[in-house]
Amino acid sequence: MVTEIAHLIIRSGEEAAFEKSVALAKPHFLSANGCHGVSLARCIENPQQYQLFVQWETVDHHMVEFRQSENFQKWRELASPHFAEAPRVEHIQDIAI
Repeated sequence: MVTEIAHLIIRSGEEAAFEKSVALAKPHFLSANGCHGVSLARCIENPQQYQLFVQWETVDHHMVEFRQSENFQKWRELASPHFAEAPRVEHIQDIAI
């Protein structure tokens, strides 16, 4: 399992609208091949800063299949008008210790 972390900075005053957009976009993630869950977190100290966490089977499920899908286009249509800057995305994987 791989977790995508999208670091998002939202335009001032658009936080509530952005959160609503993510809620509307959630089904587009969950219906994507290889997606196992999605959640959103907001920074307390910097309320315009969010992290979107998406669990994928593999990086390719995100970077190839999802990014080339209509689901990705719907996500971008809903969320991108609220972005103050381009998202920064990384992938992490749990390590058994």
